[in-house]
Amino acid sequence: MAIMPEGLHGAHLRAELAEYVGASVLRTLVREGRLVSFSRSVVVDARRAADFPTRAAAGLLHVGPHAVLTGPSALALHGCTAAGTGAVHMVVPYECKARRRPGLVLHHGRYDDQDVLDIAGLRTLALDVALAEALSRDTRRTGLACADQALRLVSEEERAEFGAWVEERIRTRPDPRGRRQARSVLALATGLAESPAESWMLLALVDGGLPLPEQQYPITDLSGRELYRLDFAWSGVRVAVEYDGYEAHEAKQEADAARDADLRRRGWMVIRATASDLANPWRVISEVQAAFRRRGLAA
Repeated sequence: MAIMPEGLHGAHLRAELAEYVGASVLRTLVREGRLVSFSRSVVVDARRAADFPTRAAAGLLHVGPHAVLTGPSALALHGCTAAGTGAVHMVVPYECKARRRPGLVLHHGRYDDQDVLDIAGLRTLALDVALAEALSRDTRRTGLACADQALRLVSEEERAEFGAWVEERIRTRPDPRGRRQARSVLALATGLAESPAESWMLLALVDGGLPLPEQQYPITDLSGRELYRLDFAWSGVRVAVEYDGYEAHEAKQEADAARDADLRRRGWMVIRATASDLANPWRVISEVQAAFRRRGLAA
């Protein structure tokens, strides 16, 4: 059995691999299904063909040395799990005549070599550049979830500076399309959301016309000891929304009920939201509005 080199996450330039193992062995590996063709010039280890790093590596090899992963593909490599890993997005110079193929999205444009990082051997745009692209091109839900995750990747002390860098990247993008959306979504990102679903819920609350809530609001006892953190709170009127992700709260209903009872004794009105409310948030919004009215505040 032929021993193949590792390649780049299991991806190989066909010509280089043929030189290493021999053309006849390469043909045998393809015929036996151990290798599959990504394109005329690239083959990949069949066991890893569906893995995102392998597909990204194959795309980079296919397009050539001037291609760089961008947008959601770059964000995924940086650690933003909310970014999509379906199609592989890359930016290529205008003069690059890369052959298109399914699964690759090519964005023709310019980039600064100083903004290109090597992440696990893959040429990838820096986090702030990639986030600016995603905020401008992707949906608002995906953009906000990625922005929150990106902010969590930097220290709390650096988040304001990082956000300013992203805003500058948005301002200086050669393509002005999406700038308004990007700025408005970035303004909502805090890095406090503990899951993409919490980012989506925040967007739903704001889109529903509610005032911007405080996130991860601490509830303390008289000695200042923290008892709870509320996902979304309007502390001035003591109204809160708690998002219950299925996995996190399936076995915690009894504890959540006791917590809610304690919060009511402390003067809080708590509305609980679930995953189904992300698809149709109007029940939650109407309950928050009703709570505001009970507090004497029109919403």
